[in-house]
Amino acid sequence: MGAPFSQPEKHSMKAVGFNRPLPVSDENCLLDIELPAPELRERDLLVEVRAVSVNPADVKVRAAHTPAAGQYRILGWDAAGVVKAVGSGVQHFQVGDEVYYAGVINRPGSYAELQAVDERIVARKPRTLDFAQAAALPLTALTAWETLFDRLDVNKPVAGGSRALLLVGGAGGVGSITVQLLKTLTDIQIIATASRPESEAWLRRLGADDVINHRHSLPEQVVELCIDAPSWVFSTNHSAYYLPQLAELLAPQGRIALIDDPEVLDANPLKGKSISLHWEFMFTRALRETADIARQGEILAKVAQLVDEGRLHSTATQTIDGINAANLRRAHQMVERGDMVGKVVLAGW
Repeated sequence: MGAPFSQPEKHSMKAVGFNRPLPVSDENCLLDIELPAPELRERDLLVEVRAVSVNPADVKVRAAHTPAAGQYRILGWDAAGVVKAVGSGVQHFQVGDEVYYAGVINRPGSYAELQAVDERIVARKPRTLDFAQAAALPLTALTAWETLFDRLDVNKPVAGGSRALLLVGGAGGVGSITVQLLKTLTDIQIIATASRPESEAWLRRLGADDVINHRHSLPEQVVELCIDAPSWVFSTNHSAYYLPQLAELLAPQGRIALIDDPEVLDANPLKGKSISLHWEFMFTRALRETADIARQGEILAKVAQLVDEGRLHSTATQTIDGINAANLRRAHQMVERGDMVGKVVLAGW
């Protein structure tokens, strides 16, 4: 039986939103606002948000989405906080639980003091991390886990291919947790790409076996590693540009996954080797309410366990004190530059 339904005592809350798409250089691109507290659905938790992190998804939506007239869009798809109330059908959480999650894009996000989120995509936060460190993980950990184990199926060998994976764009938030998951849970050789000394150093600290430069020929650099053709590629950015190179270097019947949004993607180079192409969109399970939606909560619980065992580490590299419009605009600027190593997080209201 679900826990008794409880509504929040607080009837309004601070939030950061936007009402028109503006460049990050405009101080009105994100605004401090006051909103009613969320109402809960049957399976919802009401979470008092203690920390958030900023992802490329936040930046993309802020720059392109136009809310309905008179309405504000609340961004934020990473949070850690404390459960303040539960819906009538909640089965696995209670008031006072410390949790972390990524949310879903068709509901108000985590740039708010209070957020309603379906319990099935939530897990208890790692005990060994503070709220800021935990908030860096959910979206990227889910993206990496689903890409590796659901889309690329790296536990299934590719005949004739080496047990190696090429990670294009390794030093960002998704790449940083991908390297750790591969190192912790598999024996796969990790070849990551980076173009700056600090990015290469970061990847090697996380466990990358080899780091090559994505500004130069990827096939030539892979050949120089003296291994058989890799079985898998995980491309985090500029996939349309790199696809012909990836098709050249990958083993026949290999698998490629991508997470970016090319305007056009010509997949013809993949046919000659029967290479399969997989798209990962972390929000699919929650957005479509798939039959396995609870898998996301299970993945986050496993990630928390690995963190508490010392086998995974937070990818937070910069923390900003105070969740407000000015600080979030600063964080958006950092993400928009495209040279982030790890994640930027904001903590406290």
